[in-house]
Amino acid sequence: MQHDIQVLDRVKSAYATLRPSEQRVADQVLADPEKCTRCTIAELADQVQVSQPTVVRFVQALGFDGYRSFKYCLLRDRSGKSPKSPYFDHLGDFDLKPWDRLEDLPLKETRIAGRLLEDALKFLSADALSRAVRMLATARTIDIYGVENSVTPASDLLTKLTYLGLNCRMHTDTYLQQISAAHLGVADVAVAVSHSGCSIDTVKALKQARKAGAGTIAITSPKEPLLGKYADVCLSTGGRALSIYGSAIFSRIPDLAVVDLLYMGIIQSDYERFSRRLDKSGAVIADRGYGDE
Repeated sequence: MQHDIQVLDRVKSAYATLRPSEQRVADQVLADPEKCTRCTIAELADQVQVSQPTVVRFVQALGFDGYRSFKYCLLRDRSGKSPKSPYFDHLGDFDLKPWDRLEDLPLKETRIAGRLLEDALKFLSADALSRAVRMLATARTIDIYGVENSVTPASDLLTKLTYLGLNCRMHTDTYLQQISAAHLGVADVAVAVSHSGCSIDTVKALKQARKAGAGTIAITSPKEPLLGKYADVCLSTGGRALSIYGSAIFSRIPDLAVVDLLYMGIIQSDYERFSRRLDKSGAVIADRGYGDE
């Protein structure tokens, strides 16, 4: 097992700080943890001859939010694997424990984001970025594809390119993505976002765009070459795809960073032209926010 601290370790380390009644609960847990995994809170309280609130205070003193999460983790420690439970399932690569405090989560998430960005920096090619910028800045029409978690960076790219006055489009319907791709031509560019690199609908759309003669760009992990197989330019976002409940929920962080780089690169490629377009876009929506009253 790969758990930092097991439940019995927490009981032992917290024992001296517990109230006498709570120590009686701790004694029972340490004496027969296997039996405790089968007890309800009422049964455990009855065995130790304490109140149920005492048991609740005991598990909270260990850092758990309730008896259920305490018993789950105790059972997990005893079995050596995560049981199938509707309450709490394996969290993949994200280091989240039931006893973590809410105030600790910002630091954990920030560290994860930092590691993902550093990993992406190792793989991202400046030459590939430069080629992608030139393709987008001069394209007649830009098609953007992405599904599920990749819709977020794909949509962000659509927003940024629209602000720059570029003719771009994005369909969330995967059938329309492929139909749209089929109508591209040699003056157009298609951008596909898939951190895994093997999302079937995204791969099919980029493949269709390439078949139609458009230039193709993939924003993807370097570990899976499938999407890159149909890309003229591949922007690698690192090899890690941290998951939570089986979904690569944090992969959008480096993908969004690449989108920002493309945005800044296009502005830099013709600063005067694109700064004027940004001023024009900003002027259009200048009256959309609440001003000082």
